[in-house]
Amino acid sequence: MSVFDLTLADLHKKLQSKELTVSELVDLSYRRIAEVDGKINAFLKLDEERARQTARSLDEQIGTSAPRGLLFGLPAGVKDNIVTEGLTTTCASKFLSNYDPIYDATVVKKLRDAQAVTVGKLNMDEFAMGGSGENSAVSPTRNPWNLEHVPGGSSSGSAAAVAAGEVYFSLGSDTGGSIRQPASYCGIVGMKPTYGLVSRFGLVAFASSLDQIGPLTKNVEDCAYVLQSIVGHDPLDSTSAKVDIPDYLSALTGDVKGLRIALPKEYMGAGIDPEVKARVQEAIAVLEGLGAVVEEVSLPHSEYAVATYYLLASSEASSNLARFDGVRYGVRTDNASNLLDVYLNSRSEGFGPEVKRRIMLGTYALSSGYYDAYYLKAQKVRTLIKKDFDDVFANYDVVLGPTAPTPAFKLGEQVGDPLTMYLNDILTIPVNLAGIPAISVPCGFAGGLPVGLQIIGKALDESAVLRVAHAFERATEHHKQRPQL
Repeated sequence: MSVFDLTLADLHKKLQSKELTVSELVDLSYRRIAEVDGKINAFLKLDEERARQTARSLDEQIGTSAPRGLLFGLPAGVKDNIVTEGLTTTCASKFLSNYDPIYDATVVKKLRDAQAVTVGKLNMDEFAMGGSGENSAVSPTRNPWNLEHVPGGSSSGSAAAVAAGEVYFSLGSDTGGSIRQPASYCGIVGMKPTYGLVSRFGLVAFASSLDQIGPLTKNVEDCAYVLQSIVGHDPLDSTSAKVDIPDYLSALTGDVKGLRIALPKEYMGAGIDPEVKARVQEAIAVLEGLGAVVEEVSLPHSEYAVATYYLLASSEASSNLARFDGVRYGVRTDNASNLLDVYLNSRSEGFGPEVKRRIMLGTYALSSGYYDAYYLKAQKVRTLIKKDFDDVFANYDVVLGPTAPTPAFKLGEQVGDPLTMYLNDILTIPVNLAGIPAISVPCGFAGGLPVGLQIIGKALDESAVLRVAHAFERATEHHKQRPQL
C-alpha cells in the first residue's frame, strides 16, 4: 500500500514519530510521477527544486514545538489555471505557454500557509473548457483506471494525479462540473464549494459567475482538511463571501439518522446509464440503512440547465478572454504586418478549437439584437433553476443523484460531437448555476470504471454535504479501490 493511501491523520503520526520525513514523501511523489505519468499525462510542469527545498525546511520542524499546518508536509498538485509565482501557468494553452506569473493565487498562499508542498502544475482542458481532458494543447490526460478512456475534465490532471497516487491531494476548478465529473470518472472525492467561499484571486477566469476552486482527494476526511485550509474571505476577490467558517471536521460524525435526502426524478431518468442508476440506488439503500429518509422530488427546470449554462458560460468566456490579444501577455504571432493582424493571428494561432467555439457562441449571444433573446433569457432561467433548489431545500437537507450520467467514455469517442460532450455535465451544471456546494464520492463501478455519487447542499452548508458523504464512505469500501497502472 502506498503511503498516499493513508489517512491524513495517520500520515501526520508517522511524520511526528519520524517514521517518515517530508523529504521522503516528496521523493515518493516524484518517483511515482516518473514511473507512471508518461502513461497518464497528468502533469504539465514540475517544481522539483522548490518542493525539495520546502520539504527540507519542514523536516527541520519535526520534533520541535513549532505550530503545524493542517496539511503539513503533504505533496499536492495545482491545476494549471491557478497562478503560481515563478512557475509557468499556461491553462494548457499555446497562448499562455510563456506566461510566468509574478504572484501566487490566494489558494496557493493558503496551501503554503497550511505547509503543504506543491510539486507541480496539472494538465487540463484548455482554459478549463471541456469535459474530457482531450482539449489540452499539450496532450490529452488518460484515465488511470483504463488508459483508453478519458479522466473527465476540465480538471483532468487534478483527478488523474490523485487517483494514480502521484500526489496526496490536488486543487481543481469547477465551472460546470469540472471537479466533480473527473472525480467521478477517476474514482476519487471531488468537491465544489459554495460560490464565493474560496477566493478566485489568481484563478484564470473562464466564467466568473460560475468558477470555483475546490479539492480533489482520496477520501472525505482529507477533503474536509483541504477545504478548511483554503476557505475564507479575501479582500482581493470582490465576490469573496464574508461569512463565519465552521469546523468542517466536526461534521464528520458518521450519523445521518433522520436526515432528509431529496432524490430528483430528473436525475434518474432518460439518458442515465442503467449500471450508474443501479449504483446510485444501492447508495440510497446504504443511506436509508443508516437512518436517513430518502424521498423523490422534482427539479422541473433541470432540463434547461445545459442550454442555460452554455449561453452564460460562453458569454462570460467571450468577455474574459478578450484580454488575450497578443499585446499584453502570452504568445504573440510572428505573422503580422499591422495591429489587426496581431490580434487576429495571435488568437487564431494561440486558441484551440473548443476555446474558439465558445468565444464565438458567447460573442453571438451578447451581440446587439440577440442579447435579450439569448443571454438575458438564460439569466432568467438560471433564476428559476436556483428557485427549484430553494424550494427543495425548504424541506430537505441535501439532494442526491449520480455525478455523471455514464462512466468515463473512450478517448476520441465524442471529440467530433460537441453537443454530446456537453451533455456529460447535465447533472453537475445546475449546481454551478445555483452557486451551491456539491461533492462527488465513489459509489461503485460500471463496466469496470468508477461511478460517482453526487451530494448537493444548501448554500454555505458544506458541513451537511461532508456529513452525508462521510457517513456513506464509512459504510462502504469503494473509496479504497485503486487503479493498477
